[in-house]
Amino acid sequence: MTIKFNAKVRDVQGSSASRRLRRAGSVPAIVFGGGAAPQQVEVDHNEIYHALRNEAFHSSVLSMVLDGAIQSVILKDTQWHPYKQQVLHLDFQRVDATHKIHVKVPLHFINADIAPGVKLEGGMVSHPYTELTVECLPGALPEFIEVDLKDLKSGASIHVSSLPLPAGVKVLTHGEDPVVATILAVRGGDEAAEETPAA
Repeated sequence: MTIKFNAKVRDVQGSSASRRLRRAGSVPAIVFGGGAAPQQVEVDHNEIYHALRNEAFHSSVLSMVLDGAIQSVILKDTQWHPYKQQVLHLDFQRVDATHKIHVKVPLHFINADIAPGVKLEGGMVSHPYTELTVECLPGALPEFIEVDLKDLKSGASIHVSSLPLPAGVKVLTHGEDPVVATILAVRGGDEAAEETPAA
């Protein structure tokens, strides 16, 4: 799936110019990296606001249509207004097919309802992470990483090392192997299970 958005070169810079842009319904942004000089651009607020609501926009290689020419970029940072639903600024990084990128990818937890620790033992799923940073070539970037809980018993955990990753994708964990999901036993559940045979 190719996600496109439109942008145009921003000639005027500075905080007062940015305020005028926002009042006119645009968002100031910058594009950097890829061996080229950083470039100031602007995007339409309504278009980018709706694009940001799409999870894939945050973890995909995007096609930025800049004055008619397409550049491949990834979203690196978004600044929001403290209390309004308003995008204030965006950072995009240029990518090319031969250089690896670092991107945060969301985790999708599936089959929690049929996990033995939940269905049979009444446990609760806990997931300390909702996304992980991966390193890969742009063409291998997954939109999400699936975490299948179907075999997880109460007290058991799934670590990063056991996640099925696409070829060429590496999760950056700084030498650790963190837990991404575990099923917590509900208090009193073990005592109830022990009393049942006695009864």
